[in-house]
Amino acid sequence: MQNILVCDDDKEIVDAIEIYLQQEGFNILKAYDGIQALEMLKSNEVHLLVIDVMMPKLDGIRATLKIREESSIPIIILSAKSEDSDKILGLNIGADDYVTKPFNPLELVARVKSQLRRYTQLGNVISEESQTFQVGGLFINDDLKEVTVDGEPVRMTPIEYNILLLLVKNQGKVFSIDQIYENIWNEDAIGADNTVAVHIRHIREKIEINPREPRYLKVVWGVGYKIEKG
Repeated sequence: MQNILVCDDDKEIVDAIEIYLQQEGFNILKAYDGIQALEMLKSNEVHLLVIDVMMPKLDGIRATLKIREESSIPIIILSAKSEDSDKILGLNIGADDYVTKPFNPLELVARVKSQLRRYTQLGNVISEESQTFQVGGLFINDDLKEVTVDGEPVRMTPIEYNILLLLVKNQGKVFSIDQIYENIWNEDAIGADNTVAVHIRHIREKIEINPREPRYLKVVWGVGYKIEKG
């Protein structure tokens, strides 16, 4: 059984999320501020975190930043604000997805399942044949789900890894933002621009010596992104 940690200072929201996720067979752990969430993560195996932004003691933004120093588990941010800037902030600090309050519980359940599928696939070796891809100094071992640049390991979230793998496996092919979103999220690309752009920027920061003059992940203005052929 997979463990989902739900963190929100509103106990009624935590209890409501618990009911819906338990119905889907998940085990729910509860926390009511960022400090409690960090303590729960240290003492329990957690497969996904749902965390609110505005909380006492330690808010969701700072908690996510601390978690990302050591862990790549999927994180879904809850926010009472609907402005794009708040959504982008959540993605910028390492979250994988966001859900805006008030939300449809069934949508949250679908997002949880989607993130867990990607995370599980990232951690499993499903092929006995070697699946390795190289572009210059960029190397991906898809058997081990490892990325190195010039021999140095690069830690990536599941979303970042899957985007990079998609582009590397199709070197030279330009993918539009909508195509990237539909390939990775398996959903219609509605308002996908900011979401994809933030993850692309994170990937560049991790694999490029100078993200402003990328060697690998290139933008084709007005069209999309590609990995330059090696």
